[in-house]
Amino acid sequence: MGYWQTKVVPRIKKVFEKNSAKKTAAAEACKSFDESKEDYSKVFEEKKAEFEAKVTELYEKLAAEIKALIKEPKPAGLKKHSAAVDKFLEELSSFEFPGSKPAYEASTKYGATYVSGPIFYVFEKVSTYVVVEEKKEEEVPAAEAPPAATTTEETSGTEKEKEIAVEEEKKEVAAEAVAEPEKTTEAAPAEPPKAEECAPAEPPKP
Repeated sequence: MGYWQTKVVPRIKKVFEKNSAKKTAAAEACKSFDESKEDYSKVFEEKKAEFEAKVTELYEKLAAEIKALIKEPKPAGLKKHSAAVDKFLEELSSFEFPGSKPAYEASTKYGATYVSGPIFYVFEKVSTYVVVEEKKEEEVPAAEAPPAATTTEETSGTEKEKEIAVEEEKKEVAAEAVAEPEKTTEAAPAEPPKAEECAPAEPPKP
């Protein structure tokens, strides 16, 4: 019992005190970051076009898990991939991407999970470039669609021509059918003389 009280309990207390102090310091860092958000947003809007090429280049090199985390920020994913997130933030801070430097410093000092707010803010700004890039990729196949439409129009045009030709043939056949009865009616009066020829001869007179 004496060993537990003298050795184990103080260590546990020390760990908890350290974690609570860490949480407090991280909360202060997050608060300071939130107060500067407006300034970061202003800089981002002013230099948005300037950052685009660098951010998209960095994004393309990222692992699929980090890309997914940027699109859909989740605390669990942040905890799992904290080392990769720190590296990404460091690269962003190298060209002074708004908010990346304080987020990187807080993350390396207190842990990514304790300063998720600042990190997710940076991810939100990065995702604006990602959404634009994905839209461009979706528009490329859409632009290639019109030629297919023209081929369908051409095929439909040939089908219409065939239908017209068939209808004309039907009309011609119908006209011929109407003409045939007229010929038979004209030939009918020519038959009575044949009947006279076939009439029996008169019996000979005595």
